Amino acid sequence: MKWPASGARNRPLSPATGSARKEQPLTVHHLNQLLLVCSLVLLLAVAAVRISSRSGLPTLLVYLGIGVAIGQDGIGDVQFSNAELTQVIGYAALVVILAEGGLGTKWKEIRPALPAASALATVGVAVSVGVTAAAAHYLIGLEWHQALIIGAVVSSTDAAAVFSVLRKIPLPSRVTGILEAESGFNDAPVVILVVAFSTAGPVEHWYRLIGEIALELTIGAAIGLAVGWLGAYGLRHVALPASGLYPIAVMAIAVAAYAAGALAHGSGFLAVYLASMVLGNAKLPHWPATRGFAEGLGWIAQIGMFVLLGLLVTPHEMGDDIVPALLIGLALTMVARPLSVIVSLLPFRIPWQEQALLSWAGLRGAVPIILATIPMVSGIAESKRIFNIVFVLVVVYTLVQGPTLPWLARKLRLGESTGASDLGIESAPLERLRGHLLSVAIPEGSRMHGVEVGELRLPPGAAVTLVVREAKSFVPMPTTVLRRGDELLVVATDPVRDSTERRLRAVGQGGKLADWLGIGDGGTEHRTQHRTGL
Repeated sequence: MKWPASGARNRPLSPATGSARKEQPLTVHHLNQLLLVCSLVLLLAVAAVRISSRSGLPTLLVYLGIGVAIGQDGIGDVQFSNAELTQVIGYAALVVILAEGGLGTKWKEIRPALPAASALATVGVAVSVGVTAAAAHYLIGLEWHQALIIGAVVSSTDAAAVFSVLRKIPLPSRVTGILEAESGFNDAPVVILVVAFSTAGPVEHWYRLIGEIALELTIGAAIGLAVGWLGAYGLRHVALPASGLYPIAVMAIAVAAYAAGALAHGSGFLAVYLASMVLGNAKLPHWPATRGFAEGLGWIAQIGMFVLLGLLVTPHEMGDDIVPALLIGLALTMVARPLSVIVSLLPFRIPWQEQALLSWAGLRGAVPIILATIPMVSGIAESKRIFNIVFVLVVVYTLVQGPTLPWLARKLRLGESTGASDLGIESAPLERLRGHLLSVAIPEGSRMHGVEVGELRLPPGAAVTLVVREAKSFVPMPTTVLRRGDELLVVATDPVRDSTERRLRAVGQGGKLADWLGIGDGGTEHRTQHRTGL
């Protein structure tokens, strides 16, 4: 199976005429073959997630391995070398991944971390680019042009890798917020730097480059916040005829934010992340279904992106680039990343334990490999070597950092969580009745266990109308004691919908004495991204 590189210049020539042979049209037979291959790859990737979760091996390496295995040096003998197509699909996948990550980001967790995360995404990136480029120049002997490209490419933490690892580790909310916000923010300035460094000549006016970065980030942030707010307002005030339309609308709004930001010459990546974060904290109807839909799209984007990047790699050409990749990666991991964390977080008085974890948690993934296709498309000298170095660096150091991150968190005493589990609450609007149905799931660890229905003290206009326990439903009495695993149906009028949810979450966090324990306003929301509810 052979896929052309790109463009008419790569089409085979007819031996008789020397002219470009006419391409065969795509038929249903070709479509059937493509669907069979793609479905088998998806099934293999899904099965690999199970293996990855048991072994601790990062999923991105498994997906890259699948791409390499079916590539031209593997058993599949699929020949693929289209860097332009890889870049386009990689950008599209990154939009979906950032949207899924933004939808799962809790504003209460990320708000205190915004200044530190912004510093890491700007000042930290600059420090990392400088140190890594110096290492590539003096240790490997690359010219400054290529060294700066490598420094910029590998200085971005990967959103997919960070989100997937963090959701398995119960870290303090400040550390989680900093890492998530940084991974969502730093793609934007890094993309701008890589594009600038991948031009034919050197960057002459650094102040202009810094100004362009600031302008693009400002435009992207403004558009992302505006699109997110307008989208959330519309979805909360317009009752759609089917619950399945809400997830589609949410993802469409997030993608529209990216497109609008990019077309306005701003940072589309920052726009989609901020718009998704606004949508994710807007308490939209049918939210668990939306999260599940976004998560599924995120998995498909990751699988497709990593497999395609694996196909683009030619392993037998990487022998000479292994040692340079290891040296540059060592400088990045042990010097550039820790130094960028220390310099960026100087004004914030963050404990050394958290800084150590932040330094080790600068995970790289598909984003640097996708960015490494930019100089290939631009025709930069040594661009293939840059791609190979980045690929080896990402594989080796992700294999080292990913599995050891939970261990380091425990050693630093940062991997412990003592908070109660948050409730899963889904809202369905009742437009004609001006009310809401709240479906409340009581998980393990919730302090609502043992609380009587009457002790919930819901605001006037709200009531628990049904309890489902062990597959049996009944109408509760005020003295009915709630248990873990119960599902409640709460009816609330429109004016008290938010206060009802805050009260339910407060009881879930602090029990019947939530008001006296200072958790009366909903308490601290803990991360439960992979649970059924919020």
